[in-house]
This record gives sequence, structure tokens and C-alpha cells, in this order.
Amino acid sequence: MKNNELTFIDLFAGIGGIRKGFESSRTKCVFSSEWDKYAQKTYQANYGDLPYGDITQINAKDIPNHDILLAGFPCQPFSTIGKRQGFEHATQGTLFFDVLRILKYHMPKMFLLENVQGLLTIQNGETFKIILNCLSEAGYDVYHELMNAKDFGLPQTRKRVIIVGFRKDLNIKDFEFPKSAGKTTYINEILEDNPSGYSISKHLQQSYLFKKDDGRPQIVDKSSEIQIKTFCASYHKIQRLTGTFVKGGETGLRLLSELECKRLMGFPDDFKFPVSRTQMYRQIGNSVCVPMIRAVAKKMLQAFDNACN
Repeated sequence: MKNNELTFIDLFAGIGGIRKGFESSRTKCVFSSEWDKYAQKTYQANYGDLPYGDITQINAKDIPNHDILLAGFPCQPFSTIGKRQGFEHATQGTLFFDVLRILKYHMPKMFLLENVQGLLTIQNGETFKIILNCLSEAGYDVYHELMNAKDFGLPQTRKRVIIVGFRKDLNIKDFEFPKSAGKTTYINEILEDNPSGYSISKHLQQSYLFKKDDGRPQIVDKSSEIQIKTFCASYHKIQRLTGTFVKGGETGLRLLSELECKRLMGFPDDFKFPVSRTQMYRQIGNSVCVPMIRAVAKKMLQAFDNACN
């Protein structure tokens, strides 16, 4: 290890969006975990590591020591009965509990957790309150922010809760979340010129997508200077309420292409998807916006360096 190199682990890794945001010349991933076999395949194709499986079956002592814990854990309600027996007890049986047990065993210098906006309101905010209390009781100074991908140079509105923590003995008090990347990108800037194979049939357009004249679904083209709605994991189902589709192609309307999806999330153009198109759309929809994570990572490392100097 180089002297100033920091190690990290990647839990609930998906296709490695958080890892992609953290990778740099001074960071090294030493462990990853992801239970979905298709996401594992994409992860391995791009990082050369096959993630370990179900985190609930992995003993904390079998995970390498690390400086940073990263996790995009699923949003689950907690036990209200358990809360009477302490915050940590309330989280048992949920996947946050596994984040907590690994955190408490290894006590890394810092962590970043990512979740959907709904985490703030589930169980009227009780779940989020328990999470913050658990992390604080585990020995961390904790910060949180609702961030939007469109503020970080991506052409979609995508709000996510980011929770950052620093071990209390490091005495890091100057951490601030980045506000924006100072760059606005619109959907027309990332569109390809008529990629083949993404057409939506005329029948589906007439019988379903445009069955009502209510302005849905969202249709874009090379003149659309907008940020689109949040890209969903169910995009492959071609849903009129949540989907954004592109004018053009053999039938006059098409799906966003693989390349456009990568650009929509801030993945590099050469990122590989060795899976079906359905899985590709699902994996993109479940991933994180890389430039937003990268901006947070930069601020975390700055705060850490300031405390160490």
C-alpha cells in the first residue's frame, strides 16, 4: 500500500456506481458484495472482481480491514417493537443492520451510504431517525443531504439521500456536501443519431403509450433542452407514466439506447453490459449517478486530509 492510499469496501454494490465515484489514484477497493447474479456479471466485466454474495451470510471478520465503507443499502422499515429495546435492536432483520454490524466491527475512518428519497419519510421519518442515532452511537459524526443528479452535470432529475460519517476520534468538523458541479446538461446533449434496435412498435404506441392525450409519456429529441424525469429500473416495461422516449427510428419512437443510459448516469461510454437489454435497463435504473458520488468523495477526502495535516 502507498502511504496515503485509502482502502474501501463496496456493499450492495450493484454495478459499482459508488465504487466508480470513489476510485482514484489514492483509493483501492479491497472487498465487494452483491447478491444479484446479473449485477455480479456486469461488475466483474468492468472491475475484474467478482463480488461476494449475500451480505447477511458474510461474517464481519472475513471482510478485510478498510478505511472507507460504501453502501447503497435498500430502504426497509424498522421494527417499532425493537426500538423500545434500543436503536440497534430495531434494525435487526433489515439490511441496514448488516451495514451497522460491519461498521462496528471494523470501525473504518469514514463511510458513505446512499438511499432513495423515500428513506426520509418511511414510517413518518422514524426509520431515518433510528439510522442516524445508530450511526452516532457507533462512534461517528454523521452528516446527511438530499442531493439531485441534475446539479452535477447530468440530464435527469434524480434525488437521493447521501449519509456521510467520520469516526469521532478523527475530529472532522468541517465537512460540507458539494452543492453543484456548476455545469448544466440537457438530454439533447447526450442523444445518439438514430441507433438501431430500440424502436417501439406502432401498435404499442397507439394502443397504450398515446391512448390518452394527457402529455404522457415524456418525449424528447435533439431540440429538447430539458432534464428528464428519474430513470426507473422498470424502464424496459415501456411504461407511459414513468418512461421517457425518443423521437426517431423506424417507427418514429424509440427507447433510450445503452450508450444514452450510460451517459444519463455518468458512466463512461466504454462501460460494459454483458447481460440482456432488460437487465441493462434494470441495472442502470438501480444504480447511482457517478459524478454526484465523485463530488461527495472529493469533499470527504478533503475533510479527512485537513484533519490529518
